Amino acid sequence: MGTETVTKLHFFLHDILHDDKPTAVLVAQANSSHGPVSATPFGSVYVIDDLLTEGPEPDSPLVGNAQGFYLSSGQKTLTLLMGVDFEITAGPFSGSSFSVVSRNPVPEPRRELAVVGGRGKFRMARGFAELRTYSFNITNGNAIIEYDVTLLHYE
Repeated sequence: MGTETVTKLHFFLHDILHDDKPTAVLVAQANSSHGPVSATPFGSVYVIDDLLTEGPEPDSPLVGNAQGFYLSSGQKTLTLLMGVDFEITAGPFSGSSFSVVSRNPVPEPRRELAVVGGRGKFRMARGFAELRTYSFNITNGNAIIEYDVTLLHYE
């Protein structure tokens, strides 16, 4: 199976709900929502195909994409349950991906999400992703999230 390796990745995820070409789309929503109005009210389900870039700027070099879903699972605070596959499309890990299935307490300044698997060079990956909100537009819900990922995997 090879030797166990530690890989660290750093990138920015661009989650665009409102634009000419949104990367996150609302696909289901509860009939009624209790609590404050927000970009992702309780019970909402979004499907994503977000871009991953080297830097926070939208025109920064592309390093991958994140495909999957998130749903708003917190009634009192904005908490998302995420199931996302992060595919790397540039550099030595191009064609490989890792998967995150975890709770994301969005209002916290630093969040930690669980890496539960991977494919390609990240086969049998496990680890964690540390997230920080780089920018968030409260009006339209668009966000740029900084990711620092630590993966343990076999090469």
